Amino acid sequence: MATQRQVEVFSAGCAVCEDVVALVKRVACTSCDIVVHDMHDIKAAARAKALGVRSVPAVAIDGQLAGCCAGRGVDEAVLRVAGLGQAR
Repeated sequence: MATQRQVEVFSAGCAVCEDVVALVKRVACTSCDIVVHDMHDIKAAARAKALGVRSVPAVAIDGQLAGCCAGRGVDEAVLRVAGLGQAR
């Protein structure tokens, strides 16, 4: 018997997030336990923060962010280089 895998999807409920939820459900193995976290819930947001989620949608497998979801998010330095905060 295969070991059950824990798959967590962090979603804000937007159309892009819903597409990722559908993708995960479509490609997940039969032994995967899929949990969809609503980022509007404070406990879900705390779990996401603990895993290092910086943007949604995001997917964690067995307590680790999937490679496609790690290292993403808003970066202040990049925004400043783009001129955010400077008058036009």
